[in-house]
Amino acid sequence: MNIEYIKKKALNEHIPIIMDDTLEIIKKILLEEKPKRILELGTATGYSSICFSNVLNNNVYIDTIELDEERANEAIENINELGLQKSINVIIGNAVDILPKLKEKYDVFFIDAAKGKYPFFLKETIRLSKKGSIILADNILYKGYVMSDYNKHKQRTAVRNLREYIKKSTEDINLKTEILEIGDGLAVSRVLPSE
Repeated sequence: MNIEYIKKKALNEHIPIIMDDTLEIIKKILLEEKPKRILELGTATGYSSICFSNVLNNNVYIDTIELDEERANEAIENINELGLQKSINVIIGNAVDILPKLKEKYDVFFIDAAKGKYPFFLKETIRLSKKGSIILADNILYKGYVMSDYNKHKQRTAVRNLREYIKKSTEDINLKTEILEIGDGLAVSRVLPSE
């Protein structure tokens, strides 16, 4: 088994995984920042965590939270199969319940979980960050809906909360945020030293 197999299997099963162009940008950030600890929200089958670990020559510790038990178990299997269990720790459960209990500070955060919870995730990742930490939020433009006048009932909450995330992350004086129009949109926020 290798990373390509994990990617292909996820795509065949329509499991959402990080897009290639988004991954390329994140790889560059990781190589520049050389984080020691990463927190990921939304493990799916472990593909992105494994990619992040590989970029950093497994010289990183990643906590990754997954709500769906079946996917989390598949991720654990994939991680073990590739011998990465010492550097990637899968936490099974709801990030909304788990995040407030975490005390550890992280260098990089990757948010790719329930879109409707992004503002909460932002608040919690800021709490768990330190000066210079990077917060990455994937799918921030959500199929283009976020920047349009989209108002269909089905996705309304997700769209509203993603807009709120953008507003909060760009207006917070302790964050320097850039919204990149790659993949499905990526918000990149750096935590600044507080005044």
